[in-house]
Order: sequence, then structure tokens, then C-alpha cells
Amino acid sequence: MNLMTATPNALTDARALFPGLLQLTYLDVAGRAPLCTPVRAAIERFLDAAETGGDKAAMFRSIEAARNAYARLVNASADEIAITKNISEGLNIVANGIDWRPGDNVVLCEELEHANNIYVWRNLARRLGVQVRSLRPQDGEYPVAAMAAAVDERTRIVTACTHTFTPGFRTPLELLGQACRRVGALLLLDGAQTVGIGHLDLAALPIDALAVSTQKGLLGPYGMGFLYVRREWAERLSPVYLARFGVDLGEAGEAAAASGHLRLMPAARRFDLGNYNFLAAAAMEAALGLLDTVGVAHIEVHARALANQLAAGLCELGLPVRGGPVHPRRDHLVSVGNPGEGHNASGDARMQSLYDALAAGGVKLSIRKDMLRFSFHLYNSTDDVDRVLEIARGWSRSQG
Repeated sequence: MNLMTATPNALTDARALFPGLLQLTYLDVAGRAPLCTPVRAAIERFLDAAETGGDKAAMFRSIEAARNAYARLVNASADEIAITKNISEGLNIVANGIDWRPGDNVVLCEELEHANNIYVWRNLARRLGVQVRSLRPQDGEYPVAAMAAAVDERTRIVTACTHTFTPGFRTPLELLGQACRRVGALLLLDGAQTVGIGHLDLAALPIDALAVSTQKGLLGPYGMGFLYVRREWAERLSPVYLARFGVDLGEAGEAAAASGHLRLMPAARRFDLGNYNFLAAAAMEAALGLLDTVGVAHIEVHARALANQLAAGLCELGLPVRGGPVHPRRDHLVSVGNPGEGHNASGDARMQSLYDALAAGGVKLSIRKDMLRFSFHLYNSTDDVDRVLEIARGWSRSQG
């Protein structure tokens, strides 16, 4: 299907590429994306070729096609993109590439991070004595002024999410970037909840490194990720693990061994460890092609409008929407409830009851930190919002 422009018709055409949406109202891309037909077709072509062993040269071309397509999506150079298996690997590559010294510190806000952007720093504290400076959130958002103030000459990394996985607000980056540049620290971001849905221009933003995985906004399968590291930073980091694809041997074969001095691949390519997840790369060619055709800047506007419509409707029902009906940093995520510890189930009986009603009505969403989490992408429509509000109204009446 040819989607030439990001018009309402183009978005409707894109929705038709997700057959699973005929079965349910899907509002859970923050967990993982539903499978679209172009991605499924790419996977099937890969499997068909694999029946006779596949074409290794074609597999490598697919890796580079995916790398280049992702680089275009975020406005980076292909050399600044490493191929990883997930966000956790990307975060660890950067964290362990720093020459840490006793007394160095990292600044973050643990309460708003996914656990895997906590463990990496606690492990460095355990192994190397790195000081973890964790600030408390303010009204469910990063305390960016306090985080910036916590940065000093011994700060090596400041880390955050581009959008928090709950409650899902966009992170203002300028102040954090300025603080990092003042002392020569690196700004490392987890882009799980942004890339593919929200527009990111890495050439214009103060982001030094960004780790993403492919199964959410990028519309791909599990098992692959991309790590952006700005060139000047990538060439200052030292890979803890090194394999053939991180060593520059020109046109030598994939099993060639270097002799003498090791010349690393340029920029972030030095972090590649292979072989790659070639099946996922084939899928990502198709997924990135779809995103490019529709346009992420258009997807961002579309998803934000739906999220705001849902937030306003749920507020009218008296539900505790984080950030209220309108929030300046709400994009495609809406969280409902009060923060707690529940994951997949809520300790708040009222929120669990609403979740159960929505699930019974065919709505796919998540529970994170006791809150209901709704997340939108290009395939969603006002019909999805109407369906959630219809069920929520019925549930509200049943509560008396």
C-alpha cells in the first residue's frame, strides 16, 4: 500500500495494515506494538530464504539498510548508530565505556526510571565505587533544575528517559544538556517511549547517547535495538566487549583477525557485536519504511491529539488523570491513578476494577506503578478513544 502523504486518509490506510486491531482496541504500544502486515511479510520472506540457508551478503545489506533508515529517522549519521539487542545493552555499553574514577558520580531520578536504568548504575557503584545521585521527582516529572544543580566536576553521566514510562510526560532536555556541557558530562537517554512516535532531531538536541529497542514505537519485534552515540563521544568511550564488527579491517572477511594495533570502527560502529539479529533487521526495514512514509512528525501530532482527547474525557468522569485534562508535556501517553508499586496489577482496587472492565471490553492497555497506562500510535483513531470512554462511563455508573 502506497502512503504518499500523512493525511487523515494515509493514517486510515496505515491502520488497515494492522489486522489485529479488528479484534481489540490497542492502546499499549508503550509495552509493545501490534504486528503490521509489512513487517510480517518481511519476516516471512526471511524465513523462506532461511529454508535453504539464506544469503549472508543480503543479510548484511539488511543490517545496513536498517541502520541507515534509523539514522535518517533521528537525523544522525549511520556511523553514530550501533546495533544492539535491547535498551539495557545500549545503556550498559555507554555506562561501562567511561573511564570511571573513585568519587565520580551519575545523576538520575530513580523513581521515574525503568529498573534497567537503575541496575546499571547500582552495579557500577558496587564494582567501582561510583556515586549514584538520585533526585526525587516533582509531581511525576523529572526535577530538571535540581538534577542540573546536582551536576558537578565529578559528574560523568546524567541519565533520564525522553518520556517516562509512567506517567509518560516528555522530558525537557535543554537544562540537563547545558549542565552536562558545562562540566563535560555525557547526557544518556532511554528513548523507549518516544522513538517512532515522537519526533527527535539528534543533530539539534543536546543528547549525547540514546538507547532504544525495536518492539515499541518502532513497530518491530523483540531482540533488536539501536544505540546512538554522538561521534565525538563515541570515540572517547572504550568498548568493554570487542568483536570483529567493531574492528576496522577494511574489506576483510567477517572472520578476519587483526594483527598488531587494533583500529576500531568509526564512532558508534565500534560497539557492534555480531553476528546480528538478521531476522529482526529484515523486519525493521519494513517497519522503518512505514514510519518514514507516514512521517513521525505527523504521527506525533496525531497521537498527542488522541491522548489529549482521552485525558479530557476521563477527567470529566472524575478519574485521577496524571497531569489533568491538559498538560504541556503530554504527548502520546495517558496515565490514570495514583503512583504505587504495582506492575501488571494495581494495588488500588478502584483502578484494578476499571482495568478489568476495559480488558473485558476488548481494550489492551497496561498497569505500571499502580496506574492505568494508555499509549497511542499512528494506527489509533478517535474510535479507540470513544470506546475507552464508553466503557469507562458504564463502569462509573456501576460504581454508584
